[in-house]
Amino acid sequence: MMKDYKLETELKKHFNYPSFRTGQKEIIQDVMNNKDVLGVLPTGSGKSICYQLPAKLLPGVTIVVSPLISLMEDQVKQLKASNFKEVVAINSFIDPMKRNKIYRNLNQYKLIYVSPEILQQESLVKALQNIAVDLFVIDEAHCISQWGHEFRPDYLKLKEIIRKFNNPTLLALSATATSVVQEDIIRTLDRPNFTKHIHPMDRNNIMLTVKEVSDNQEKIEVILNVLEKYQVPTLIYFSSRQITEQIASLLSQRLSSLRVSYYHGGMDQMDRIAIQQQFMNDQLDVICCTSAFGMGINKNNIRLIIHYHFPPQIEAFIQEIGRAGRDGESSLSMLLYAKSDEYIPWNMIQNELPSEQQLQSLFHMFHNEYVFSLEKESEVEQLKELLGLGETQWNFIHYQLEKHGMIDENNCIRHRVNDAKAVFNEINQTRRTRSIEKENKLRKMITWMNTDDCLREELYTSFQSSFSEPIDQCCSNCGFSFDEWKPKQLGRFEKEHENWHEKLRKLLLIGE
Repeated sequence: MMKDYKLETELKKHFNYPSFRTGQKEIIQDVMNNKDVLGVLPTGSGKSICYQLPAKLLPGVTIVVSPLISLMEDQVKQLKASNFKEVVAINSFIDPMKRNKIYRNLNQYKLIYVSPEILQQESLVKALQNIAVDLFVIDEAHCISQWGHEFRPDYLKLKEIIRKFNNPTLLALSATATSVVQEDIIRTLDRPNFTKHIHPMDRNNIMLTVKEVSDNQEKIEVILNVLEKYQVPTLIYFSSRQITEQIASLLSQRLSSLRVSYYHGGMDQMDRIAIQQQFMNDQLDVICCTSAFGMGINKNNIRLIIHYHFPPQIEAFIQEIGRAGRDGESSLSMLLYAKSDEYIPWNMIQNELPSEQQLQSLFHMFHNEYVFSLEKESEVEQLKELLGLGETQWNFIHYQLEKHGMIDENNCIRHRVNDAKAVFNEINQTRRTRSIEKENKLRKMITWMNTDDCLREELYTSFQSSFSEPIDQCCSNCGFSFDEWKPKQLGRFEKEHENWHEKLRKLLLIGE
């Protein structure tokens, strides 16, 4: 049972916060009483304190599974700056000698950030088994459902890792999880007795606008007009890495007063970290990015989120717009929608999973006990090329083969002749089910963009029964007007505008 902590006192002592935000204290109390907790809190509500404070108070170690290296590094940096020194992020970019030193001294840390992939490394697991793990946290837990089934299947293996640490208390946190996603998280982790703390996720300080345009050229003109008028910290989301770079270059040329850069998953890791830090430090004004950017970004003055392309599901859209207005001030989401955009997410869905023909070809190749080693990267690449498989498609197949016992202890694929047809049928059915789920989510997103009803009410209807009254204008279906939006601050631009005449007077020695 929990010691007789005065949690408000501990919060002030360790983090200098005067009080808890909605939902935080209840989650922490349950965690401290060894209850598994599923917490759904709105973006920007301070989910991280739900495990950072217990990490300080619990006698053992807290492990946090985080989806992005840049997110881990940013949180470690912030914690160390606030005098929480017993924290480390373990990732593939750490020098081997430094990593070995960390492994030898894991008991010196209270909080350890890891990715789901690095938790598959036997050396790390063995090192963690030698210390007392009191709390196991999965941050951004919706990634289990959203990414685990194909993009990052190591999320689906976390339940086995947790068992190796003697089943510590489990905390799963997310900002966007429908009841279906919640059940998927619980089922995947195989811990049925979760205590749920589900809070409304609507953000009443974010105005919602959808603007239908004829083509990409009109999108560019709209963006230029808006950024000329509102020079505020801005994120612009794209589905294409190439277009992300192209528009960033165009905006830099056309808007000389703005500092613009781009960010996507195809960039070098160090470049991505540098871009993120420059944006956090107000050294960049506009980031043109893919969905790879923004998760966990704790920048409170982002005022404008523009979607050049719309995401394939409402959950992703809510995550992305939720990066705006974390200080509670009026902020704007603007989605630019051309009918021709719809082919992009449909095409993405088709390419994320292998086709039935690709699965049939794979099983045909391994007929008659053909053995294929996964240890040789060149052979894996040859197999992917032969079947025409992308990285995500291969991840799906690899996990399914592993799940169905077709990868042996030597990391070789072996065809199980006796029940090969049954295994193929089951994998193919999983593929169909996932594809249907993705298509249904895309249809809901398209339906939302085309609704004539209140965008706010329709956006959150799958997550909660009501929404709070907006502090500013509501949405473009409820009479939104740019003329009435007055962002509270314009950062460096406001200061420059206010002081321009004074600076010129001093420069020319007017009145001296």
